[in-house]
Amino acid sequence: MVSVVLTIFLLHVLFVVFEANQGNEFVSVVYVLAKTLVLGLGDVFTPDDAVLGVVLNYGLAALVYVVIGQLIIKALRR
Repeated sequence: MVSVVLTIFLLHVLFVVFEANQGNEFVSVVYVLAKTLVLGLGDVFTPDDAVLGVVLNYGLAALVYVVIGQLIIKALRR
């Protein structure tokens, strides 16, 4: 499950960096999913460059998901 969330975040960041067409249905779905899954971490960093902000915020969210995911996996294996 964590890998699915990370993939969504990665796609969202790539779409923002490469200025993907927001009117595209797939891009739009990824955007909505990423905004939903970011859980309040989407505006932690607010640099002047909006693209950098997306990279930093979604990178932080991905890191949080990985750490929490690993903790849950370790707890379940006990």
